[in-house]
Amino acid sequence: MSELKKKYISTQDLWEKANIVLPQFDIEKIENATYQNPVWLHFGAGNIFRGYIAAIVQDLIERGELSRGVIAAELFDYEIIDRIYKPYDNLCLAVTSDAKGNLEKRVIASITEGLKCDKSFEADWQRLCRIFESTSLELVTFTITEKGYNLFDLKGEYLPTVKEDIENGPKNPKSSMGKVAALAYVRYKSGRKPVAYVSLDNCSKNGEKLQSSIVQIAKEWAKRGLVEEDFVEYLNDNSLVSFPWSMIDKIVPRPSERIKELLEEDGLENMDIICTSKNTYIAPFVNTEKAQYLVIEDCFPNGRPPLERAGVFMTDRKTVEDSERMKVQTCLNPLHTALAIFGCLLGYKTIYEEVKDEHLKKFIEKIGYDEGLKVVIDPKIINPSEYIKEVIEERFPNPYIPDTPQRIATDTSQKMPIRFGETIKAYAESQDLDVKSLRYIPLVIAGWLRYLMCIDDEGKTFEPSPDPLLPELKKHLEGIELGKEYDDLEERLRPILANEVIFKVDLFKVGLAKKVVEYFKEMIQGIGAVRKTLQKYVN
Repeated sequence: MSELKKKYISTQDLWEKANIVLPQFDIEKIENATYQNPVWLHFGAGNIFRGYIAAIVQDLIERGELSRGVIAAELFDYEIIDRIYKPYDNLCLAVTSDAKGNLEKRVIASITEGLKCDKSFEADWQRLCRIFESTSLELVTFTITEKGYNLFDLKGEYLPTVKEDIENGPKNPKSSMGKVAALAYVRYKSGRKPVAYVSLDNCSKNGEKLQSSIVQIAKEWAKRGLVEEDFVEYLNDNSLVSFPWSMIDKIVPRPSERIKELLEEDGLENMDIICTSKNTYIAPFVNTEKAQYLVIEDCFPNGRPPLERAGVFMTDRKTVEDSERMKVQTCLNPLHTALAIFGCLLGYKTIYEEVKDEHLKKFIEKIGYDEGLKVVIDPKIINPSEYIKEVIEERFPNPYIPDTPQRIATDTSQKMPIRFGETIKAYAESQDLDVKSLRYIPLVIAGWLRYLMCIDDEGKTFEPSPDPLLPELKKHLEGIELGKEYDDLEERLRPILANEVIFKVDLFKVGLAKKVVEYFKEMIQGIGAVRKTLQKYVN
């Protein structure tokens, strides 16, 4: 038996027997070099960072393209550092799987430090300040989720911690963006040193979101005389401080019990999955899919590692945006949402089980190939048709990436405009295409209306996933029962189908509402009507 610790990975036998690839470099040498002259700091110490970003760094080190590792800093859930980083010497076991169950196992040793980014951890905070003062620092990357950049509540007022940070200045920040702004100020004070702040979060215009939040806090500080006006100018000077946009695509879900058991069978101890008090599921290992895409705007004022040598697409902002739109509007996210809606209605608990269903598989093929590809934004660096094929044939069927339709169905009302509305709008505005020719996207919308009844295809009630518009949307479905005929369905559903916020267009004006209502009418005929309707239109 052995553990994931530095002293054990020097004994090759067990690891080789278990087909676990060990780091091909001197770990201590990389750690020392990084401590003296840090190049890369990353905020967000969770699974996507350990399973993807740290692996890119390791690839570059092993290729001889990079002589320093990456430093992890956690802004929110400090238990990750105490319970997963420190006990395992900052090592991580990355397990990559494909749909056929082939596993590649690799020890990631490119993370040289794990720091808690909070003033209350004085030694860690001082170390972060030294890093931000370092002339060698080239890039600061982020995977903190979209909400990590948010400064405001639903009323448009500053969140309490943000408000506190704005009033107190950079001395003792509490919010995530307040801490980053305070450290950016440290870098400014050390001689207006150049750096790139790169959001790698899965959200549209991520660099713009990050820049907006940091600059907003800096402006509020300057307004109160807590920092120099020149600090704001420094942050807005693209030749000194850049906020490149990026598109990231790789699923790194919660750690899998199945993978844990396989690693224990290989002879590894202490592979326990923990759930922190902040509800982060994390383990000494990460399980991830093989497919991965990272597209970054090439704008780095202090230089950068040769990321393209590790498969990262370095390009211009338009190509980043086009790649993101291809994924979100056409080739992945719409298919995911269609599976989420119909998966909940048909009683599925995992996405990989859904794509074994011939009707559901045909359905998403038709949404992607038949309807989406006609208006796809082609980024030129990734082939949209091949991308869809990989999604349907390799990514969704992967049993080691156990995503659920219930999770993906969260906030569907917020996803509709981008995932389906943009395609409908593109058809409506096209000289060559007829919006009324769309069959499968209207079927998704009808399925969503049927989902909002919160009754599955067997007639059993279910708990819908959280959605900010859920109470309002459900009102329009009240009183509609399975097995009954209604003459006024069009009028009942009009407030939803005419809502341009939800669909980017009024579905009545573009001529799709009647089709949606007809599909919906078929789906409420009784028990099994969802399956029957799906089967009828995909065959």
